[in-house]
Amino acid sequence: MLSVNTNTGAMVALQYLNDTQAQLAQTQNAVDTGLKVSSAKDDGAVYAIAQNMRGDIAGYTAVTDSLNRGMSAIDVAMSAGQSISDLLVEMKTKALAASDTSLDTASRAAMNQDFVALRDQITTIVKNAVFNGYNLVDGSTLQITALASADGTRHITTAAENMTLSGSVVTISTAASIATQTGASTMVAAIQTSLQNVDAALAKLSAGSKKFSIQLGFASKLSDTLTTGVGHLVDADMAKESAMLQSLQVKQQLGVQALSIANQSPQYLLSLFK
Repeated sequence: MLSVNTNTGAMVALQYLNDTQAQLAQTQNAVDTGLKVSSAKDDGAVYAIAQNMRGDIAGYTAVTDSLNRGMSAIDVAMSAGQSISDLLVEMKTKALAASDTSLDTASRAAMNQDFVALRDQITTIVKNAVFNGYNLVDGSTLQITALASADGTRHITTAAENMTLSGSVVTISTAASIATQTGASTMVAAIQTSLQNVDAALAKLSAGSKKFSIQLGFASKLSDTLTTGVGHLVDADMAKESAMLQSLQVKQQLGVQALSIANQSPQYLLSLFK
């Protein structure tokens, strides 16, 4: 029915055109962002789930950062311990040589000078074994703690190992020397004990580093799994969206033409009265 008051055809054509343009805008946004759900208005439920998962991913990023810092502090402590072990081996060699009863006083004094320099080097290494404010070998820190869960409720710890002179690990004193044959003989056994203690401390630190490494791998896998899950929820199929974009662009052009034709209907009505 033709009417001068209502152009039904134009109204229908406009409605279809508006629908097409809305779909086109959504598809264009998916192509531009790579996301089929980029905001709550696209799909509120999916967006909420994705945001919650993104929060967990951010949490695991903090966990991996914390574990990496902890591992680095342990690695520095282990490097210090290995250097101390090497120094103790050299000190034992000096002490053993100085314990020789046939050694003259001047030679023993020269060896003692080297021995004291090696002894003091242990203190230098201990003082400088710092990472991110943590020193696990100077007695200032009891343990290193890192996050183990994304919600911050669980932690992982490794005990520190005090390797200062006159301690429970390195038992030789800050005044240790091999200036005499008797002192040198006694020092050989003391150094051997310290060597065994340092090796045991290094084994504990190594176990702690392994524990951190396992937790780091687990946290990284969880983060990767969550990231993949978010992608499945919100990522756009670019091939599909590209094809849809072309289809909607053609549909839009046809809609514009249909609306133009529908708008000409009143002109046909007018021609009936000519």
